[in-house]
Amino acid sequence: MIGSPWEIGIFCGTLLLGLVAGWVMHRSDFCLASAFRDLFLFRSTFMLRQIVLTVLVGLVLFEALRLSALVAEMPFPMMGPASWTHLLGGAVFGFGMVLAGGCVFGTLYKAGAGSATSLTAIGGIVSGCMIYGWIHPWWQPLRERLTWSTSWGLPGALGVSALLFKAVTAVFLLAMVLYWFQHGTLRRAAHAQGYLQPWHAALALGTIGALSVLLVGMPLGLTTAYTKVGAWLVTLAAPHSAQVPDYFSTIAMDFRTVLGAMPLAGGPSPHWDGISLVQYPLILGVFIGSALSAVRLGEWHFRWRLPSNQYLLALAGGVMMGLASRLAPGCNVWHVLGGLPILAIGSILFTLGLFPGAWLGARVITRLLA
Repeated sequence: MIGSPWEIGIFCGTLLLGLVAGWVMHRSDFCLASAFRDLFLFRSTFMLRQIVLTVLVGLVLFEALRLSALVAEMPFPMMGPASWTHLLGGAVFGFGMVLAGGCVFGTLYKAGAGSATSLTAIGGIVSGCMIYGWIHPWWQPLRERLTWSTSWGLPGALGVSALLFKAVTAVFLLAMVLYWFQHGTLRRAAHAQGYLQPWHAALALGTIGALSVLLVGMPLGLTTAYTKVGAWLVTLAAPHSAQVPDYFSTIAMDFRTVLGAMPLAGGPSPHWDGISLVQYPLILGVFIGSALSAVRLGEWHFRWRLPSNQYLLALAGGVMMGLASRLAPGCNVWHVLGGLPILAIGSILFTLGLFPGAWLGARVITRLLA
């Protein structure tokens, strides 16, 4: 499974990144789902401002890595050409994350802090990823028909210099952030012990994403690992290969890292591969990091005495997120914190899709939980 020093280094490195991310997200209550949900439930753009800051940090650091020839591939592995399925996937994902009360990272760190509904949502995510295996044979041709023939990135599609376009974008985003900072709208009034201001978390998460790119050649992502868990469950229930969807034997990535020239290849199969090496320790790290933060603050307890409709919403939302992460493909963290900073058109479409999905999700939970 893990043999060479570089494999051990990648495992330990991504585990450490996950630990820090889990700790930071728990201390700041940083969740991408709340940013889109709060816009429609409370007319609040506070968390959206934090996302803009995170994207700005990623844009600058990713471009610095590219110019230093420290990025294996651009776009990142598993971040293919833009398709209208990105928009649809984003809408379904946005709807699901509002129902579930968190995105793939949000549910993970909340589960680490003792949330039973978040654990339920994670089970739903795995189920949704698993269900996609049977949808893939007819969805993949549709995705290809809806794929754009233009460049994967916005600068290339517009026929302008990528460096110049990113520089102008960075200056524009920086001006917005400085304006918010001067007017105090990046800070939240809080006096709780150990609370971390979300803008500090935004800086940290943007940096963690860049460190992930430096270490493994990819930004943060989890859902292919969840798909692998779903594939493993399918093989347990249907041990004969003829009953297992072909999707679970496909290869999603095959490249070499810049640091150490480490070959990383893998896909949604249940077997240990490059994706397992990168994403499993990240999942473990976020979960443990959040749990350690909660224990350190004396806040950890298993919260399970909740109305049954909250469990049903979490499960349904999780299934939608898992399915959407395969339809697009990719989750909100992958696209918003990984694709937007490199101006990937598919990630822009996915992010745009999150808004109507979150709007619909906010309408539904307002009625169901009223």
